[in-house]
Amino acid sequence: MRQTMKCPECGGSNLRVQKEKGEAVCRDCGLVIEDKMIDFGQEWREFDESDESSKRRTGAPMTYTKYDQGLATDVGAKGDIYHLGAKGKSKFFRLRKWQHRISTAIERNLKLALAELKRVSSYLKLPEAVKEEAARIYTMAVQKGLVRGRSMESVVAGALYASCRRHEVPRTLDELSEASGIDKKEVGRTYRFITRELGIRILPSNPVDYLPRFVSALKLSAETQSKAVEILQKARDAELTSGRGPTGIAAASLYVAALMNNEKRTQREVADVAGVTEVTIRNRYKELLKELDLKDKIKKGIDAD
Repeated sequence: MRQTMKCPECGGSNLRVQKEKGEAVCRDCGLVIEDKMIDFGQEWREFDESDESSKRRTGAPMTYTKYDQGLATDVGAKGDIYHLGAKGKSKFFRLRKWQHRISTAIERNLKLALAELKRVSSYLKLPEAVKEEAARIYTMAVQKGLVRGRSMESVVAGALYASCRRHEVPRTLDELSEASGIDKKEVGRTYRFITRELGIRILPSNPVDYLPRFVSALKLSAETQSKAVEILQKARDAELTSGRGPTGIAAASLYVAALMNNEKRTQREVADVAGVTEVTIRNRYKELLKELDLKDKIKKGIDAD
């Protein structure tokens, strides 16, 4: 049960509590009973009692997709300068000038890089969690001086690829290369460098994760996708997936499954969708047929045509 506070001087309970000042004052005798009260309520950003409806709690959540993690205050972010007098305007411009001056090289780098990161993420339609993780990786890389000597775009692409791998979002180096305009080999080198230097542990990609996108692009049936999953599981048991690119083995499995279900697609079509060469498809295809003994099943699918 809550106990009513009383004035120790006059014994009255007619008290005025001012939360914004942390004070409790007796209205009868004027004694300040408390002057360092702790407010355990919500942490409001507005404190004007005249407009309770406008009150908002705290600010936006912290995010690595903003160079200051969304915690900084911008001088002049809102256009309320016109309500200031001449003296206030002078102070406003002086503060804004100093804020711009003290922006460090790291902050300037992050501003540009995070804008590029958002652009590439949007192009690849990456989820917010991937974007946030990539921004965190890039920020750590900048703070450790790993960006020096490398293009900002290549580090952004490498961070995004690392984030995709960590979140099991299937995107290929070719896709990152196309979206960023950076050579595929450079994206791969930068990705390996930053993950090694930052101690980021990346699990091997699962070829199965790539199938839904390939199936959609090639307009294949759900039955063919299921068959490709079966082939990949057998290939993994036979250790055919070890040391091979996940996109190549996934694409080859899908190519085999399509032949078995009489949904023929050319090796060129499958290779283009997967971002690999026809030679890769052909080599993986031959391995699957030989090691998993699939020749007869493919022949049945072709004969059923």
